[in-house]
Order: sequence, then structure tokens, then C-alpha cells
Amino acid sequence: MEQLLRQRAESIWTAAIRSVLPDEAVRRALEHFHPQGRVFLVAAGKAAWQMAHAALAVLGCVDGGIVITKYGHVRGPLPGVICCEAGHPVPDDNSFAATQRALALVSGLRADDTVMFLLSGGGSALFEKPLLPAEELQAITQTLLACGADIVEINTIRKRLSAVKGGRFALACAPAAVYSVVLSDILGDPLDMIASGPACPDSSTCAQAAAIAEKYRLALSPAALLRQETPKTLPNVTTKITGSVRELCRAAADACRAEGYEPVLLTDCLCCEAREAGSLLGSIARTHAGQGRRRAFIAGGETVVHLTGHGLGGRNQELALAAAPALAGLRGCCVFSVGSDGTDGPTDAAGGYTDGEALAALTAAGLDVPRALADNDAYHALQAVGGLIMTGPTGTNVNDVAVVLTE
Repeated sequence: MEQLLRQRAESIWTAAIRSVLPDEAVRRALEHFHPQGRVFLVAAGKAAWQMAHAALAVLGCVDGGIVITKYGHVRGPLPGVICCEAGHPVPDDNSFAATQRALALVSGLRADDTVMFLLSGGGSALFEKPLLPAEELQAITQTLLACGADIVEINTIRKRLSAVKGGRFALACAPAAVYSVVLSDILGDPLDMIASGPACPDSSTCAQAAAIAEKYRLALSPAALLRQETPKTLPNVTTKITGSVRELCRAAADACRAEGYEPVLLTDCLCCEAREAGSLLGSIARTHAGQGRRRAFIAGGETVVHLTGHGLGGRNQELALAAAPALAGLRGCCVFSVGSDGTDGPTDAAGGYTDGEALAALTAAGLDVPRALADNDAYHALQAVGGLIMTGPTGTNVNDVAVVLTE
């Protein structure tokens, strides 16, 4: 039964991710796009290559373009477009060099030109020109990630340390028009926070940035950067948002129904500690197991991880591992959590899977769940019991989805 359960789970996460690939979403966003002059394409984020590929299928060609995406996410050459890979979640020299090439591409454009800007999650690291030494920006990013700051807090700070974030890229494109197509990876789809809003007026304030810096005790040498206000209006920008975690949850529910489960959406706004979410979902499985109905409980969003150890893992893997104790001994029940982009933290896994047999298998392998979680080493724990979910880069990025299946 447990092998069949794993197969059903894999069918569900595969179908859900396939349903939110950006091809159709980008095509919809370009239905009424009819530029008069030249068109230049700039795509940034984990889904940048896939979005650019979809846009070129509609447009046929562009007058120049660049794709900036995560290492391993370029799937081949694109006509008329330079494809670059760079660092994520911490920007690196390739991030800075590729962004400089993008700025050069849009420099000196005319009023009848259009910049098609395709943006997806991960763009905050991949699309960057820092206003402070690169090493300091990297250290600040690492600090914010390690202390458990949420994505809105992180991006509020990063906007003020960047020459392209917080609407500044759109200013660099002027007087050309910017047609921005955005794949959302933030709960509630706040445009100015997705990839730190390079082509969106910024709603955050200097006071909020200063409060976040104080909260996390950030030592910024050029503190004056936090006092420089970002653009609040951008008349040259038109934005279409397409794709979000809500669509991912709907796709997961459809996939669960196709496998014979009655789907129940718990939330599409999950935002808490990954290990706490895993423990809760495992408890939900224990409550509903063996009640004579096959149910699927779905939670979409983005959990957070506080780094307390030196292991390897990601938020989806921590969530799945944390569910193992509550699932122990249950037949026909599992919890899995997967990142829609196919990468979870600094690993090659997309997420993790545990069922009623996982805890016993971990114990037999000499592994302890609390110890693995304390060391943030969910990757090696799940690897030892076949609990890693491996999809490879998917070409999309619309948050994560976690699912409880009960027989």
C-alpha cells in the first residue's frame, strides 16, 4: 500500500506543477500586447527562461534580450536573447554582471520602444546592481535569511541597497514603455515585493526599512541608503500579474480529486516555521486517518526556517521531516511538501515526503528527527529513507504546496 501511496503522491505533485507552468499564463498576458516600435526583452527570476521561451513563441522575435536565471535553469539557446545564469538565494558576481548587461540593453531607448520585462521569484538575488560593496550586500542577505526574516522584510531592505529594485529599473528604461509580466511567488501577490519590484512603485517606506534593520541588528556601513526614498509613481509601466500560489493550490486539488481523494483547502497563505507546519499537518493526518474517507488536505504558501545548525536542507524538506513523528504507524497516510520551482533551499531536491513508515526507517538508520531538525539537516535524513522529492528545475515559481493524504 505504501508504495502505491507514494506513486499517487508523485502523480499529484507532478500534475500540480505541470498545471502552473508559465507557458499558458504568459500567452494570456500577451493577448493584447501590440507594441508600435522596437521590443526588447528582459527576463529575471527562476522562471525567466521558461517565460522568455513562451513570450518568444507569441512574439516571434525581439530586437534584443537577456535572460537572467538560477544556475542549471537555462534549457537551451533562445533566438536573439542572451541567456545568463547567476547566484541564488545570495547574489554573486554573475548576478551583478548580467544585471549590468540588462541595464546596458535598455540604456538610451526611445519613447516608442517597449521593454518586455518578465519577472518571477528569485529575481531579488538574480537581478541586482548593489549600491554598496558586493561583499556587504551578500553578508546582509545571508543574515536576513538565517534569522528567519520573511520575504517582505528582506525585500524592503534590499530595495534600498540596489540600483534596480524598488522601481529603479523602470526609471532606467524611460522614456521607453515597460510592459511587465509577473509570476507571483509572494502571498497576496504584492507587486512591489515580488523580486523586490524592479518595475513597480514602492509601497514600503524608509521608516519601515529602518525598523527592520533595527529588529535584526543589521550593521549597514552606508546607513544613508536606508534614508533614500524609492519611486512612488512610474507612469511608463503597465503590469500584468499571472500565476500565483492560489492557482497552484487549485491545481493540487484537481490532481488529488483525479487520484480519488476529496480535497480540502486548509490555506493558500501558509506562513510559519516549516517544522511547526509539518507537525501540524502530521497531526491532521492522525486525526482523520481510518475514517472511511480518502481525503487530501492542502496548504499553499511559504514557510520559514531559522538556521540553528550546519546541515543541508530547505523549508519543504524540514516540513516533511517534522511530520514523521505524528505519522508514525499510520497506514495509507503521508505528508509531502514541494517547491513549485523544483529547488528547495541550497539543494538539488524540490521537497520531501514522509509516511507512516518513515520514523521507523529513520530510527533503523540511526537518525533522530529532533536532532536532524536542530541541525537543519533534513536533506540527509530524508535521503537515507528515500524521502527526497527530485523534480529538477520546473520552469515556474509560485511558492510551495504541502499535502496530507489520508485513507
